[in-house]
Amino acid sequence: MEKIVIITGASRGIGREIAKRLAKKGLKVIANYNKSEEAAKELKSELKQEGIKIDIVKADVSKREEAKKLAKYALDKYGKIDVLINNAGISEYKLFTDETDEDWDKIINTNLYSAFAMSQEVIPNMVHNKNGLIINMSSAWGVVGGSLEVIYSVSKAGMDGLTKALAKELGPSSIRVNSIAPGMIYTKMNEKFTSEEIEEIKEEIPLGKIGEAQDISKCVEWLIEDKYTTGQVISINGGWIIT
Repeated sequence: MEKIVIITGASRGIGREIAKRLAKKGLKVIANYNKSEEAAKELKSELKQEGIKIDIVKADVSKREEAKKLAKYALDKYGKIDVLINNAGISEYKLFTDETDEDWDKIINTNLYSAFAMSQEVIPNMVHNKNGLIINMSSAWGVVGGSLEVIYSVSKAGMDGLTKALAKELGPSSIRVNSIAPGMIYTKMNEKFTSEEIEEIKEEIPLGKIGEAQDISKCVEWLIEDKYTTGQVISINGGWIIT
């Protein structure tokens, strides 16, 4: 029986690459987007040309009712949810003293609350089926903290805490929960860095290069196939951060 996968924030970057890889592997992918409708449609069209079907569903998962709507779509159409990938995320690059309450609410709600809400919406079905996997897309900054990205770092550290606690709580129901913590990856989110800054970062990375979105999607594929890994924060950063 095919696995049903929800990916939040799937229209661009890492989420898009995950959606493509899993769909091509034969999994039934529900790709969520919020504002990037054209990008989501392009993703669906690109895969359709290869004879692959995916669902694209608009929902602002930083809001409970929208998260509920996304989970309900999957359950109404497919009757189950096997994998949830909490990938939706945004960042701000500014001094901590310049951050506002609005910045806090926007980043925490998009990055952390969405993972909380989506997980709550899918867990009852997973518990009923005694099977499931939740993958939280964290960050290297969730592990060690990032200057000028304090709120983002807090949101990702929170996701790692959610991962560890939920893994303990849900393990008896055969539900696994893990985080993936990418380092510097070529995505739109990192376009804020100049080419000079990118080169400086490369010099700090033992492997001497920036990661690709497919490096993360390969890990997602492995976690779905795996049966015994849970409660882990898996760092994929070329050795940039070793803890």
